[in-house]
Amino acid sequence: MTRVQTAVAADPDRVVVFDTTLRDGEQAPGFSMGPDDKVRMARALAALKVDVVEAGFAAASPGDEEGVRRVVGEVEGPVFCSLARASEADIDAAYRALRGTEERRCHIFLGTSPIHRSAKLRMSKAEVLSVAGRAVAYARTRFEDVEFSPEDAIRTEPEFLAEVCEVAAAAGATTLNIPDTVGYSTPGEIGDIFRTLISTVRARFPQVVFSAHCHNDLGMAVANSLSAVEAGARQVEGAINGIGERAGNASIEEMVMAIRTRSDRYGLHTGVDATHLVRASRLLSEITHTPVVRNKAIVGLNAFAHEAGIHQHGMMADPSTYEIMRPQDVGFEGTWFVLGKHSGRHAVAKRAETLGQPVTGLHLAAAFAGFKARADQIGEINDHELLAIIEAARPVTHQEEPAYAAAG
Repeated sequence: MTRVQTAVAADPDRVVVFDTTLRDGEQAPGFSMGPDDKVRMARALAALKVDVVEAGFAAASPGDEEGVRRVVGEVEGPVFCSLARASEADIDAAYRALRGTEERRCHIFLGTSPIHRSAKLRMSKAEVLSVAGRAVAYARTRFEDVEFSPEDAIRTEPEFLAEVCEVAAAAGATTLNIPDTVGYSTPGEIGDIFRTLISTVRARFPQVVFSAHCHNDLGMAVANSLSAVEAGARQVEGAINGIGERAGNASIEEMVMAIRTRSDRYGLHTGVDATHLVRASRLLSEITHTPVVRNKAIVGLNAFAHEAGIHQHGMMADPSTYEIMRPQDVGFEGTWFVLGKHSGRHAVAKRAETLGQPVTGLHLAAAFAGFKARADQIGEINDHELLAIIEAARPVTHQEEPAYAAAG
């Protein structure tokens, strides 16, 4: 058995995390990476302890083959993978690029939906079955670990999808990935598809690991992936920050933290060290020159930030009032309060105390009034602005009155 199959067999509640940031993510417009960048990102993914890293599509270009070769030569830890079309030339390119590691996987894809068969491949069902079986069988002569993906699986006829999966498994595929290539599915639908496939294929091939690869065209990639996991999938595929073709892939950080935070529902776990999520997210943002939006779940700047007075007051009383995860669990230093026009008196007083300028009573009332007025003008109030507001609102003492009067 492969390393992944062994891990799942030993712990049926373990969800394998397959990261495709360096392949599906990198091939999307605006996210291209050179070999040096791929190595840097792969090191971050290894620190994150994802199980499988799809390092590229070796047959796509000499540069991509070199990128995969560099990654496996300079980074240790995960199983490394290259994508390949269902052809011997692509499989050979994957093998050349991955020869530097024993922990290697070939990921073969072939379109199976009616639109892919007719418009792209111009193949009959019988031809698709034949090509899939031959490609997987050839890959097994070079790789112990072979993943097969029936591209556009969700729009493939259910009976034919099951038939393709069985042909691939019979030829030696160790992982069957069911991709929602165009982000078309819904959580209920994809759950039904996985339950049917697993019950059908596992009868003959009990060791095969089922995987979900969901795109986000309708904004449901993470929800669909989690539904597949509930239905029995034990590998999820995605990318850091959810990058990928069109609207992107399922977000690794969101899937990992959903499984962890809602263990009461899923009863599952991953091997990911979530404290490295923010670091990986920021490194990817730096490499691709693409900022992460502030309200991005898990890793966005606002994920653990609070401005509203009601929220800030609740957080000071007990962080669990408004946070279902600890910021430290994903790599942030902690929660922070943003002081703005929605903030309340408690938050202003707390920040002033932290800055060594405690304010109470009439001084606090005057400072808070000044704070609100200034926040309406400029939005967020930083520490320098707050100290100036506190100083301006400071009550005049008797000793200061003559000088103040003379100045007036």
